[in-house]
Amino acid sequence: MNIGDCMKRKVISSRSDITIQKAAEIMVHHHIGTLPIVDDSMHLIGVVTLHDLITPAIPDFYNLVEDLDFVHDFGAAEDEQPAQDYLLSPITRILKEPVYVEETAGLTRAITMLQEHDLNDLPVVDDNICLVGIASRVDIGVALLSNWTTSS
Repeated sequence: MNIGDCMKRKVISSRSDITIQKAAEIMVHHHIGTLPIVDDSMHLIGVVTLHDLITPAIPDFYNLVEDLDFVHDFGAAEDEQPAQDYLLSPITRILKEPVYVEETAGLTRAITMLQEHDLNDLPVVDDNICLVGIASRVDIGVALLSNWTTSS
């Protein structure tokens, strides 16, 4: 079995001419955690994750406290938003180089790439590095587990 057998083929993606705010709106609307960024030919040029978008909204003191287990909520800080100039910045400001896998790759290669890069979703591309799908940690894990058998 390869990644092409378990990936989602309907991928929500966007072009690089959007703002950070628009990327957030797309992710909220489609309830996704990874937004692949493509050019007009669907060539994968970058990725934006939920983590990339949320990090600027986390209060600065978060990095100063070693153990946050005692904090049940951050009160008014939870309503904070990034500055308007940040939200209106082009998505290229936070765009990351994509980590991807070819659709013919095996499941073990795909899951190790997720582990190695601490990702939840992995874009899947064809031979021309054009986006053809996306596979989540769950998609790949379930496919791997489906092959497990016990001898009775």
